[in-house]
Amino acid sequence: MENLSKKEITDILKDDKQNDWLFSYADKIRKKYVGDEVHLRGLIEFSNICKRTCKYCGLRCENRNLERYRISPDDIVLYAQKAVDMGYKTIVLQSGEDEFYSRDVLCKVIEKIKELDVALTLSIGERSFEDYKAFKQSGADRYLIRIETTDRNLYTKMHPHMDFDNRLKCLKDLKKLGYEVGSGSLIGLPNQTIESIADDILFFKEIEADMIGIGPFIAHPNTPLKNEQNGSFTLALKAMALTRILLKDINIPATTAMETLNPKGRIIALQSGANVVMPNVTTTEYRAKYEIYPGKICINENPSQCRGCIEGKIKSIGRTISTNKGFHNKKI
Repeated sequence: MENLSKKEITDILKDDKQNDWLFSYADKIRKKYVGDEVHLRGLIEFSNICKRTCKYCGLRCENRNLERYRISPDDIVLYAQKAVDMGYKTIVLQSGEDEFYSRDVLCKVIEKIKELDVALTLSIGERSFEDYKAFKQSGADRYLIRIETTDRNLYTKMHPHMDFDNRLKCLKDLKKLGYEVGSGSLIGLPNQTIESIADDILFFKEIEADMIGIGPFIAHPNTPLKNEQNGSFTLALKAMALTRILLKDINIPATTAMETLNPKGRIIALQSGANVVMPNVTTTEYRAKYEIYPGKICINENPSQCRGCIEGKIKSIGRTISTNKGFHNKKI
């Protein structure tokens, strides 16, 4: 199964009669290669300011209806400390593409967080090779930069003033520098084809990704795509399951967007190939403002409530919470 062709992947994506088999098989592969432990990553959304104009994203700079915020560097570190106190072994720093946080500022934040003995993931968009190198030297372990779609024409339509080739270059630069590299895709973008989703999955294998996040497109009312239909939860789940089958031992999060469309979305994802959950550890004053898409879950819960809730759900399906940093332990 690990050498599925584009046609075979496309056929599975189109045929819902195979869904039960697909999800069950992906779960077996997950169990065999990464075990029953679920890795919790503490997510700090430290700025919702973004210079980009991505057509699907509520953080786009042209959205005038969003109250913007920045968390100070010192407070980012305090959030990380609180996350560590709650038992998190990985911290994820995520933001819009906000140039306020310079290379030097972020390097100092990274160095202080690494003193807490955690793995650190960055998800802050496109930066220069020199920036990526400095962040790595300061202690950053992983970097998440989603391709969203490998269809060059669709990418260009969805990302005005951005360069598909530069996105690819960022992924290559990160690999070259020794990061664990994460990417991912949005399922259900307008004019996206099933064939292009198959290409996405094969692309993840080609770049030897260490982690992949896949979620459904959710139309935001303050974007150019406000009147478009939401992506399919089932199709996103199938793309995620096929990614597990092809890239057996990588880390795959059960994304929050899945639970926005389905009340049991993250648990279903964990039973269909996922092995990571990223609870939010920022406080409620910021959560609603980090509105990439509408209807995000858990925006009124404090970090300890979030942690307790997801722990209970994970244990209810017979899985355990990992006590290690959850690096990609390559087995293939």
